[in-house]
Amino acid sequence: MPKIVILRPEQTFSYMRLKIPPGLVVLIFAGLMYLLDRFLPFGEFDFFGREVLIWILAIAAVLVVIVAIRQFLKARTTINPLFPGRAAVLVSGGIYAYSRNPMYLAMLMLLLAWGLWLGNAFNTLVAALFVAYMNRFQIGPEEEVLSRTFGRQFQKYCTEVRRWF
Repeated sequence: MPKIVILRPEQTFSYMRLKIPPGLVVLIFAGLMYLLDRFLPFGEFDFFGREVLIWILAIAAVLVVIVAIRQFLKARTTINPLFPGRAAVLVSGGIYAYSRNPMYLAMLMLLLAWGLWLGNAFNTLVAALFVAYMNRFQIGPEEEVLSRTFGRQFQKYCTEVRRWF
């Protein structure tokens, strides 16, 4: 039976930081990468196997996100990242035994593939900023709520599994 979680007043602060959906955040950072590539007059690169690496990253990202979402749906818990307090179950097996945030990892992999496609070395800095943004404004607040919701079970999970990879 799914666990019903009632939002407490002290949890509302975390939700205030989760205003921009992660999918939109990825699009914003992808746009920044495009602008950087378009208007920065240096930093262009190419190397043997770049196109293969782009496809490997992109396909792996799609597979990771499909597996991650499938596990959430199988556990009958929410996949909505704006309301982590609605989580009915702590999913910690499968792909979640290797990364606490495989969906965000897939987004990062897509950004890296996009950066390789654009071919500007400085796009790696934008990808690093994406990680910093997600850690501060998405993952941190999610983890606060999940810690309150699942207590020691979540704390143990955090000590056993890395945040990204």
